[in-house]
Amino acid sequence: MDGDRKRRDENGTPGQRIQGELRELRQLRELRTREQRGRREERPAAGGPRSRLDQPRTGRPGLIRLPAWDPEAFGKLSERIARFLGTGRFIVWMTVVIIVWVVWNTLLPTAVHFDGYPFIFLTLVLSLQASYAAPLILLAQNRQDDRDRVNMEQDRARSDRNIADTEYLTREVAALRQGLGEVATRAFISSELGGVRAELQALLKELDDRRESADTL
Repeated sequence: MDGDRKRRDENGTPGQRIQGELRELRQLRELRTREQRGRREERPAAGGPRSRLDQPRTGRPGLIRLPAWDPEAFGKLSERIARFLGTGRFIVWMTVVIIVWVVWNTLLPTAVHFDGYPFIFLTLVLSLQASYAAPLILLAQNRQDDRDRVNMEQDRARSDRNIADTEYLTREVAALRQGLGEVATRAFISSELGGVRAELQALLKELDDRRESADTL
C-alpha cells in the first residue's frame, strides 16, 4: 500500500500527467518550427547569390509551367516518325491522299465539296505537316549525331588500346630478338667444339712426341 501511494505521489494525478505530456508535445513542436526556420534561412533565394557553395542554385520559378515529358521517349518517337517520313510508303500514301482530296473537291458534286479550288485547306495541312516534319527530322539527326559521336569516341579509345598493345608487342619481340642473339647457336657451338678438338689433338700429338723422345733416350 505504501509503495502504491509513493508511485501515485511521484506520477501525480491523471490531469497532471496529461498536462506534462502536453508540455512535452509543445516543446517538440517549438523545436521543429525552429529547425524549419533555420533551414529556410540557410536556403538561398531563387536566382539570388548563394550563401553556401555546397548548395545548388535554385532556378527562378517560371510564370508558366510547361508539361513534363520524357526526352528519351520523345526522341524515340521522333526517330520513328522521321524514319517513316523517309520511306516510300509515306510518299505513296501522301500522293494517294492528295489525289483523293483533289478529285473529291473537283469531280464530285459541289454539295460534297469541303475544300474547293485553290485548295486552301489542303495547302494548310501540307504546311503543318512540313512544319512538324522538319523539327522532328532535325531532332532525329541530333540523336544520330550523338550516337555517332559516342561511337567515334569508343572507336578512338579502341584504336588507342590497339596501338598501345601493338607497341607493347613490338617491344617484347625486340627483347626476344636480343635475347635470342645472345643465346649460343648451333654453328657457334660446333665451331667452338671444333677448336677444342683441334687443341686436344695438338696436345695428344705433343704428348706422343714426348713419349717417343723419352723412349729413344
